[in-house]
Amino acid sequence: MSPTPDADAEDLYEPAERPPVHYAEQALLGAVLLQPALLAALEDLGSSAFDSPVHAAIFAAMNDVPAPAEATASAGLGWLNTVLSKARPQAPGLSPSYMHTLISACPQPQHAPAYAVVIRAEHARRTIRLHAEQLAQAATDTTVPDRPRHALIAADALVRHLDQLAERFPFHARPLPRTPQPPAPQLSAGDEIRETEQWLLASAVSRPEQLQGMRWLTSDDFLDPVHACLWQSMTTLAHRRDPVDPVTVLWEGQQRGLLSSGIAPAAVIALLSTPVGSASYWGERLLERNLLARALHAAGQITAYTADPANSVNQLVTGSRRALADLHTVRSRWQHATRPIVASPSSAESSAAPRAGPRSPLTTQTTPVPAPARRPSAGRVP
Repeated sequence: MSPTPDADAEDLYEPAERPPVHYAEQALLGAVLLQPALLAALEDLGSSAFDSPVHAAIFAAMNDVPAPAEATASAGLGWLNTVLSKARPQAPGLSPSYMHTLISACPQPQHAPAYAVVIRAEHARRTIRLHAEQLAQAATDTTVPDRPRHALIAADALVRHLDQLAERFPFHARPLPRTPQPPAPQLSAGDEIRETEQWLLASAVSRPEQLQGMRWLTSDDFLDPVHACLWQSMTTLAHRRDPVDPVTVLWEGQQRGLLSSGIAPAAVIALLSTPVGSASYWGERLLERNLLARALHAAGQITAYTADPANSVNQLVTGSRRALADLHTVRSRWQHATRPIVASPSSAESSAAPRAGPRSPLTTQTTPVPAPARRPSAGRVP
């Protein structure tokens, strides 16, 4: 059924069931229509903080048109009509009757600052939810070339926003949100993931000297529990400076209950005997997958917090920071894994040829040393 001509314009924009912030917005706008001087106390409130687009258009119009100098009945009516005319281009269908509805919806005009606090708090809730949705989108976006960096940029934007909200809203000692947390996304170890983990394990066993430089990778980064146990076994051997090969890893894994999973010893030997590529490369792929999964889980937690109206802004800020803690832990390991290696001065000096005197016997030579009488020209290899 089409709306009647005398129906409030707000019915065209708002659902039948309206949240509490709707009535706070009505009360604040009605207070300003009654007492335009109250705008001076609301300078830090912008029209973008309003949930209703109609209310946002009315408040923007109030800030654009000059307020009456005298508080008389005729001046108040003129102020109302001026605001109505200014807001109508942004809120088509806005009627004079709804402006009077706003006035009647204000219990106490002097409580306008309290109504503004409600509006700011709900705006903070919406902006946190928006940042969380952007983080979830960044974590699942497969079209960008550098997915971890894309997700971490969104996480940094969320952290900065939380810091800004913590400064704007006074802190109150309240517990963490009691909202039930959504379960972490369960990633099944598909064939591609299993192959990546297998290649990592075999490559690490073939070159165990790489294990000391891969402390940024943990068993939690593996999806297959058998592979996680094998990684724990070989890193333990490397930490003890014991020999690392398929046989010793199998024995160490047996002490950790590896064979109780049903895998045969011959299968473990075969798995660890087929290296492909570099262990560091495959390790970074596993860590990247874990980082994106943690980002998606944190975004889901924060979204759940914002959907619970019982959570205050302080609880949302505290809970969101706690949800991002696991992501920051994986992030530090990711940055350590992908940080470029800078040669130290001592290593650079040791790799450079001395200006005079014989070469050190410890220097690795892949080509014969030319005789002193035959000095090669620049750019040529003897």
